[in-house]
Amino acid sequence: MKYDYLVVGAGLYGSVFAHEAKSKGKKVLVIDKRANIAGNIYTEDIEGIHVHKYGAHIFHTNKKEVWDYITQFAEFNRFTNSPIANYCGELFSLPFNMYTFNKMWGVVTPEAAKKKIEEQRQMAGITKPKNLEEQAISLVGVDIYEKLIKGYTEKQWGRSCKELPASIINRLPVRFTFDNNYFNALYQGIPIGGYTKLVENLLHDIEVRLNTDYLSNKESLDSIANQIIYTGPIDAYFEYKLGALEYRSVYFETELLETTNFQGNAAVNYTDKETPWTRIIEHKWFEFGKDMQGNELPRTIISKEYSAEWKLGNEPYYPINDIKNEELYKAYRELTLKERNIIFGGRLGEYKYYDMDQVIEAALNMSKKVLHF
Repeated sequence: MKYDYLVVGAGLYGSVFAHEAKSKGKKVLVIDKRANIAGNIYTEDIEGIHVHKYGAHIFHTNKKEVWDYITQFAEFNRFTNSPIANYCGELFSLPFNMYTFNKMWGVVTPEAAKKKIEEQRQMAGITKPKNLEEQAISLVGVDIYEKLIKGYTEKQWGRSCKELPASIINRLPVRFTFDNNYFNALYQGIPIGGYTKLVENLLHDIEVRLNTDYLSNKESLDSIANQIIYTGPIDAYFEYKLGALEYRSVYFETELLETTNFQGNAAVNYTDKETPWTRIIEHKWFEFGKDMQGNELPRTIISKEYSAEWKLGNEPYYPINDIKNEELYKAYRELTLKERNIIFGGRLGEYKYYDMDQVIEAALNMSKKVLHF
């Protein structure tokens, strides 16, 4: 065999594993069917702005070991994610906090905000929330649900909030303070120089072949490596013989604008149902401060983000982890047990919603297990 490991996919999971294998003296080949490395965290330099081509990626973690690991490969800035909600021209603070409650109801104390939410929950007659709508009303009341959750969520998932599980809304922070740090993570930031540079550093001195489709050349590629690390879609590996797992997909309209500052923030969510996009990202504010440094760039780049139903051939983004899809994934997982010399990992290989720090942690754990260190 020419290689100890063939890593399918040059995204974060594959790149971390490849780096660890290389550091242990293993011979590694990384392939990717795209024309670029870095998977969905790929950033492209356009006029000095690192554009997040596959949607906004903001690194955040509470795990020091993950932070210490990834900061070996890039210096991170102090970016704090503080998105804004735009409802028909009204602007609100996200995450839901005292600024939000004050703008919505005029309340100025946490006690008054909690009282207002409880009044609206009781008026809605909710005791045990059965779906996302009822859970949202229980958490923040009817007014905030109607203006800041309902339209955005139904655009994002393409389903009524009454059809969505309550668990989805639990990821959104609700704070009775004036803290507008969305993630509230101990470590947070954006790599200076972009994510592509970070992945280049992970893959330093490792052979990489782009524009190489593993599944179309499986037999020949399998023959040159002792073991495969596969980060592509698990159902595609098995030729969808049990059916296709479902995702939500996303597409973007990116524009270069003749202005130094379009919206004054990296992310603005459009929460009314009538606006077709879910949010607008202004990429320069991820890496440049909202002062002279950012405004020295004469132009700006924005991306309007649209959520869409996924079909074969589209880019899969968010797994739909309902009962039907979880059962189908388990069936595919059973099939993997019969495969030899292959490990399935990452967002698509495990059909799992992963934050970036979770991807890194999972890849490091797999590396320790496989490489015995």
